[in-house]
Amino acid sequence: MKPYWLLGSLVLLTHCVSSPPKKQPQKQNSPQKKVQAVVEEEPQDTFPYLDDKNAIPFLFAYEKELTSNRVQLDTRFGAIVIELFEDTPYHRANFIYLTERGYFNGTTFHRVVPGFIIQGGNSDRPKTARNRRKIGRYLLPNDLRNDHKHHRGVVSMPSSEIDNPYKLASPYEFFIVQQKGGAYHLDGNYTPFGRVVEGMAVVDSINSQAVDKREAPLQNIYLKAKVLK
Repeated sequence: MKPYWLLGSLVLLTHCVSSPPKKQPQKQNSPQKKVQAVVEEEPQDTFPYLDDKNAIPFLFAYEKELTSNRVQLDTRFGAIVIELFEDTPYHRANFIYLTERGYFNGTTFHRVVPGFIIQGGNSDRPKTARNRRKIGRYLLPNDLRNDHKHHRGVVSMPSSEIDNPYKLASPYEFFIVQQKGGAYHLDGNYTPFGRVVEGMAVVDSINSQAVDKREAPLQNIYLKAKVLK
């Protein structure tokens, strides 16, 4: 017979080997403190809310500081480079301003009319609606004093959908003429404010996509915009 003290030692040794080591508790920050830190680090929006009273004076001053007139639109079909006309200052300033603020990122070419145009700058995502509410509610005056025509590759701005006898333009959307030979029946009703200098093959590819009865592409065509320095 084995001594009782030896049996007790074996039981104690077995228990020590088979038991997993306990994790040391880690000190964690309070979730409330983490949220507070994120809020404190988030930069404040220093841009004014634009409306029909201050939008034109703001864009007039903003345009004077611009050093670039080219914007690149990136899509899954490739890049489209747009050169903005300097003699349409409010439209040029508005397009670059929205690009710099990141408005176009995540919007889509939401309207495609085969053999005619592709239209972008909107989407059904809640983020797009929030961005519009944040930037402002305003319209742009038409600028038909120049000789720009709706040639193939010209970038123009659609009129607002509201009651609009003066053909004021919706600042958030734009369309690119894809039609071969141009779409000159649009002259006098919309303001051309730029032209595609690279990527017309991309425009053609987007224009060839399948659409529904509302002229909306069956698959979303997202875009991302950046100013070329």
